[in-house]
Amino acid sequence: MDPTLSMQEGKLQVFVLSADQYKPIEGAKVKITDMGTKNTIPELVTDSSGQTPIITLPAPDIEYTLEPDPPMQPYGEWQITVTAEGYETVTIDGSELLAEDTSLQTVRMHPLTEKSTPEEVIVIPSHTLYGDYPAKIPEEEIKPVTDTGEIVLSRVVIPEYVIVHDGAPSDKNAKNYWVRYKDYIKNVASSEIYSTWPENAIYANILVIQSFTLNRVYTEWYRNKGYNFTITSSTAYDQKWIYGRNIYERISRLVDNVFANYLSRPGVKQPIFTSYCDGRYVSCRGLSQWGSKNLAQDGYSTIDILRYYYGNDIYINSAQGISGVPSSWPGYELRTGSSGTKVVQLQNQLNRIARNFPAIPKLTADGIYGPKTAASVRSFQKVFGLPSTGVTDYATWYEISDIYVAVSRISEPGT
Repeated sequence: MDPTLSMQEGKLQVFVLSADQYKPIEGAKVKITDMGTKNTIPELVTDSSGQTPIITLPAPDIEYTLEPDPPMQPYGEWQITVTAEGYETVTIDGSELLAEDTSLQTVRMHPLTEKSTPEEVIVIPSHTLYGDYPAKIPEEEIKPVTDTGEIVLSRVVIPEYVIVHDGAPSDKNAKNYWVRYKDYIKNVASSEIYSTWPENAIYANILVIQSFTLNRVYTEWYRNKGYNFTITSSTAYDQKWIYGRNIYERISRLVDNVFANYLSRPGVKQPIFTSYCDGRYVSCRGLSQWGSKNLAQDGYSTIDILRYYYGNDIYINSAQGISGVPSSWPGYELRTGSSGTKVVQLQNQLNRIARNFPAIPKLTADGIYGPKTAASVRSFQKVFGLPSTGVTDYATWYEISDIYVAVSRISEPGT
């Protein structure tokens, strides 16, 4: 590394879960090594929530993420090796660290069996804005309905899961992964853009990624072609999803706020198929990723950025339903002084989650949102990377719902 190049700092937290159930692994040992210098930090150990402390590590200057041709790789790469009694060792090569943000690295460990391999090695490839990836094959933004006029969905619904084919559509050797919808969007956004960009640019890119995904879901694009998956990880056909990669706290929080939104045009039911590209090495008819960053720096709002690329009749819509949740958000924040059936439901869900995550205090499900409920919500928010306010807002309600569903299942599909 050129010593004249500027370095700053980023943060990292590792979250270790059992792969066969949504349960944290306490006492896992975490070794973290800089893949450039080979320096290793002192070993970390996970707490009762399966999490390491948040640590500060060197990262390239944030300015390198704001230009398409930086003088060095704009993110740090770290090797993370996790060991725990009774589980296969997991090593992740290339977990990415950006300056001035927190990298959240989830590690799922498989219990040891007679058929186990001693170690799973996950290699994270280059970020799409830095590496060399195939350009997107052009498609029309509005898809025709099949010849029979039938379509699986009659309205836009946020799916609980998407099935990601980890390769080109025709690659029969590529694995299929069941991925929760929000987790998928966070992974793609972390793979496709830098979390260091202006917030309006990040929001615009997240909405484009979500609309792209929901068009695939709504039109049953691949199933209508005889495939058994929702979307691929190939940049030539879809957008980049990377098995096992880290996500960024800033992107995670923004997705939590807008995950049910997508882009529409007047008189068109389906979410718009929003093509996009880096805008530097690849051009397209849709959004330029680098261009969106530049527009945001020039003061453009999120909707202004979207209309710059997709026209003045594009607008932000909201899905009519969210699959896999016990009940939709009540439409207002639950806080100290709230009461009623929605509070009872919240308390019961937190109590079930607390069986897996004991750092979250258990409650009496009395329907009264008092100081103890606020404290339990605050603990949940801290564990799952939300602002620790003790108030159940939109993002917190759906995150509690998602985790409740996850811990209530014996195992995850497709894992």
